[in-house]
Amino acid sequence: MSKSLLPGILAMAALVVASNILVQYLLGPWLTWGALTYPLAFLVTDLTNRLQGPAAARRVVLVGFAVGVVCSLIGTQIMGEFGPLVTLRVAIGSGLAFLAAQMTDIAIFNRLRAGSWWRAPFVSTLVSSSLDTILFFSIAFSAALVWLEPGNDIGWANEAVPLLGLGPVLPLWMSLAVADWLVKLTLAAVALVPFRIIVGKLTLRPL
Repeated sequence: MSKSLLPGILAMAALVVASNILVQYLLGPWLTWGALTYPLAFLVTDLTNRLQGPAAARRVVLVGFAVGVVCSLIGTQIMGEFGPLVTLRVAIGSGLAFLAAQMTDIAIFNRLRAGSWWRAPFVSTLVSSSLDTILFFSIAFSAALVWLEPGNDIGWANEAVPLLGLGPVLPLWMSLAVADWLVKLTLAAVALVPFRIIVGKLTLRPL
């Protein structure tokens, strides 16, 4: 393993572990603390892609995926008040969403890398984080996919409530998804600042 990949790998692994822990703690009615840390994985991927290329970024993502699988396996063995902390559907949704979204991020970033400095990280994160949200929440909580884990009671996630407490009446999981997505969009814009600073310093030239 190249030493140059070590910072990216360590950062990705730390974010995945932290997000898996923090997702257990609520931050208001629609979010968990993990919603604030997980989107930073896209920043790690984009930095690796910009500085070392798509092949290196894919290796960092695969390490993050492996760490996420281990976290999910551990979570399935820890019993909470309502059963395992991580159900099969959550594990499948988390793994597939992470891998699909991160690989999409790398592909889009690489296609746009020759444009304005902000375009590749912002557009790639915008598209891939949206894909991440759709895949995870629908796989983990949609009633249409109950066949994935028939024994898992997801009735709470499909309770009909106003969207984010204000909009049309929809299943609760859709409010959770929209809130998560809005945080991802916000952090995609905020992350442009450290992206520009870090790339500028490590390449010793302005973007």
